[in-house]
Amino acid sequence: MNESTHLAAVLRPVRAGNAFEETVERLLQAIKLGMVTEKLPPERELAARLGISRVTLREAIRALQEAGYLDVRRGRYGGAFVTYVPPPPSQGDLRRAVADMGTDDLADALTFRMAVECGAAQVLAAAGIDGERRDTLRRRLREVNSAGPDDYRRLDTAFHLAIAELTGSSLLAAACADARLRVTDLLNAIPVLQRNIQHAAAQHEAIVAAVLAGDPDAARRAVAEHLEGTAALLRGFLA
Repeated sequence: MNESTHLAAVLRPVRAGNAFEETVERLLQAIKLGMVTEKLPPERELAARLGISRVTLREAIRALQEAGYLDVRRGRYGGAFVTYVPPPPSQGDLRRAVADMGTDDLADALTFRMAVECGAAQVLAAAGIDGERRDTLRRRLREVNSAGPDDYRRLDTAFHLAIAELTGSSLLAAACADARLRVTDLLNAIPVLQRNIQHAAAQHEAIVAAVLAGDPDAARRAVAEHLEGTAALLRGFLA
């Protein structure tokens, strides 16, 4: 699975009625989830992927440049470069994010994420994977489990989304990307703890082992245990 496939979960066609707004939303999703960390894909490719005119795309990019998410450079080596950097962890930011979201919406977001990510792992394990897809899953596992605190959230996102993408269902991949985005600001507001990284690494290994073994129930249980741990961390820092 190449990077183009990886981006398909977020950079999918927008609806004509709100093309500008949805283009901004799609680009922000890709940036905030860490799917694009340096430079947006070429304008022609991006417009085709989103199903919009290049004029609409340029307007959206200009808006994100004005908002401080992108730096547009002209010339042979130009393009739209990502300037967004997640803020450092802050309990105050976490509380504000939850206040903006509302406790009911937070519970709903965590339930939604549990449902779609457990479902994705269960579907993938039941279908079975081989060849390049097995290699992709193992590569994502190695990347996240060897990540340091500064890059952990981005590579953790890539690992979780890869499970959904490898099912081959664009709807499921989009749902998992949406579920992750709903809690991204919350996760970025809590510190990356070394002990948690180690614990999560063991849980990631269990998820991949269950998927590769073709055991849907074990895959679902492994994802559920992992996500329950994340929810517990959020509750702990909110207490």
